[in-house]
Amino acid sequence: MHLGVLILPEFPWATAQAVWRRAEELGFEHAWTYDHLAWQSFRDATWFAAVPTLTAAAMATKRIRLGTLVASPNFRHPVPFAKELVALDDISGGRLTLGIGAGSSGWDATMLGQAAWSPGERASRFAEFVKLLDQVLREPATSYQGQYYTANEARTYPGCVQQPRIPFAIAATGLRGMRLAATYGQIWVTNGDRTREGKMDAKEGANVVREQIARLNDVCVQLGRDPASLRRLVLSGPRLDGGLVSVEAFRDTIGRYAEVGVTDFVVHWPRPDQPYVADLATFERIFSC
Repeated sequence: MHLGVLILPEFPWATAQAVWRRAEELGFEHAWTYDHLAWQSFRDATWFAAVPTLTAAAMATKRIRLGTLVASPNFRHPVPFAKELVALDDISGGRLTLGIGAGSSGWDATMLGQAAWSPGERASRFAEFVKLLDQVLREPATSYQGQYYTANEARTYPGCVQQPRIPFAIAATGLRGMRLAATYGQIWVTNGDRTREGKMDAKEGANVVREQIARLNDVCVQLGRDPASLRRLVLSGPRLDGGLVSVEAFRDTIGRYAEVGVTDFVVHWPRPDQPYVADLATFERIFSC
């Protein structure tokens, strides 16, 4: 099991750099942050931008992979975003993974003045967003005319350090999104079942993810892709309990997810209050073992 940690972009860098370095010292293979203009209870609190935060994290670390979990079309266009990603891939020495998803109806959805998109339009925009982003990051020059996005001789020289491009981690629980993950992704991401209320324990969460992986495998086969070639990442916290109350609980949690085919498991850096409240000393014991 590959273990990762998500660090909210809530700290001034003078404080945050020690957290990102500690994540590397604890042996996490990847570290992530959210990509939002504003998010939930942090709308009127400190909340820094994802790309500059990850750039600083790349300079403060040496080994750990870094990424967004997840960026979305809510306030991004594939062409300028690709330029930022190419620079970040270079600065990190090829340690960037791009986590992307369709987004939600939160603050990001209307902050630029647009009306909130319907679920159908959001899915269609995301499909086009992924397709164009893939093309811009692979090709030296891209022209594209879509329903939602346009590119006119877009350039991303010198291109990505990682070839043929930065790996995509695509969040998807529906079949349409799973097709995108199977077509363009190197990693598939889930944080559980959005239709269910409350947080699920490890047993119930693993059963839900088992069903999702079965659907994902069917989609891969339909598209002619080996299901084993797609990593499966679970983001705990919002809907799935991470098992951070003890070493034994965490081992049981990741064991259950490993049994159903999960390859990567991500927890949140502990906070003193919600969201993601957890005891830092216990967290340190879990990941120092």
